[in-house]
Amino acid sequence: MEERRPLLARSPRVFGRRWLVLILFSALGFLQGLVWNSWGPIQASARAVYGFSSLDIALLVLWGPIGFLPCFFFMWLMDKKGLRVTVLLTLLCMVFGAGLRCVPVSDLSLRRRFIHVGQLLNGFAGPTAMNAAPFLSTTWFSPDERATATAIASMLNYLGGAFAFLVGPLVVPAPNKTSSNLLTQEHIGSIKDRIEAVLYAEFGIIAVVFVSVVAYFPARPPVPPSIAAASRRLTYRNSICKLLSNVRFLMIVLAYAIPLGFYAGWCGVLDLILTPIHVTQVDAGWIGFWSIVGGCIVGIAVGRFADSIRGVLKPILVLLFSGSTLAATWFTLTFLSNVTHLPLTTATLYTSCILIGIFLNGSVPIFFEMFVETVYPVPEGITCGFVTFLSNIFTGVLLVFLTFYHTELSWLNWCLTGSCLLSLLFIVCFRESYDRLYLDVFISV
Repeated sequence: MEERRPLLARSPRVFGRRWLVLILFSALGFLQGLVWNSWGPIQASARAVYGFSSLDIALLVLWGPIGFLPCFFFMWLMDKKGLRVTVLLTLLCMVFGAGLRCVPVSDLSLRRRFIHVGQLLNGFAGPTAMNAAPFLSTTWFSPDERATATAIASMLNYLGGAFAFLVGPLVVPAPNKTSSNLLTQEHIGSIKDRIEAVLYAEFGIIAVVFVSVVAYFPARPPVPPSIAAASRRLTYRNSICKLLSNVRFLMIVLAYAIPLGFYAGWCGVLDLILTPIHVTQVDAGWIGFWSIVGGCIVGIAVGRFADSIRGVLKPILVLLFSGSTLAATWFTLTFLSNVTHLPLTTATLYTSCILIGIFLNGSVPIFFEMFVETVYPVPEGITCGFVTFLSNIFTGVLLVFLTFYHTELSWLNWCLTGSCLLSLLFIVCFRESYDRLYLDVFISV
């Protein structure tokens, strides 16, 4: 082991500026999610203006998961250089990415390439936006605020993706319900102006956040907020070895990565799953929006509850995954209404889908806190980076199978239901520990 932070020379102390740091980081996460999902809700308009093909639309979404390939580099950077350097590099990628999407070239082929590269650069910001929340909360917040800070910082990235479902359709008009050959140049020009207005606005907001972070975003507070924040941490190499050799950690990682990875892939094709029962793409989009928003609200609420009553992370996860298993089972059996006689209505579909999203998305910050507690003193960024990388692998596995079995998609519902049940079994069998909390509460006393 080597010492990453100096030993605590003064009593733990929290600073009011921690909320400014949390706001700036949450803004980064929100904007990263917003930019990642900016094209899906307006794909018909983008096709008409820029000539995007179906492959282009798919790639614009896939650049997000592909951007996780350098995840281990960002984990190393956070461990070696701290949060400020990592956040600045992340925002630099986002600024250049958002700027490339705004380059005013007349050649549509070149414009499409700029947009693709811009989306990829924004994808490179994903590892920091999704992984750094526990590192930030440990560095800046006291033990009775950590779960709340982790929930806010991690959930805002999901909320940004949900917000894109509102911004795009509200600002950018859809093409007329006629053949694209009948679209007038004036109508196409109007759509193009609206899309570019959104692109310029996103670039401007990201630039403002970048300047704000350059002006003020310290690596750590003058005095650590807890004993754990000032304690020794394992080196990068030793951390990876400990993660791979800890059976309890691998168990809880699978409990997170399998259902959350499958859920991400399931959400991506939700409109295709619902098409056979005559649910429109607009309705599928609203289902996705309210699922994410509900999950963000629940995630922050349970994070605050976990702070007020310490040592209850496992019971919270048991409740959330019991709910997700029941909701996923309800949704799956609804498709077999001829056998189960369950009512197949818009209300039941909305309710079951949204409940799945609420329970699964709401579990993310609780999982992050559980991971850190289980393998402490492994640095938070390394722990959560490993987990989210594995989750993206499971998403990729599901999408690969989808390319072979795409004519009938009900098997995806069974995969999601089974993964929730498997995760619940893992969580029930998991033996929880709170090493970091023990250090802060008992050692400090």
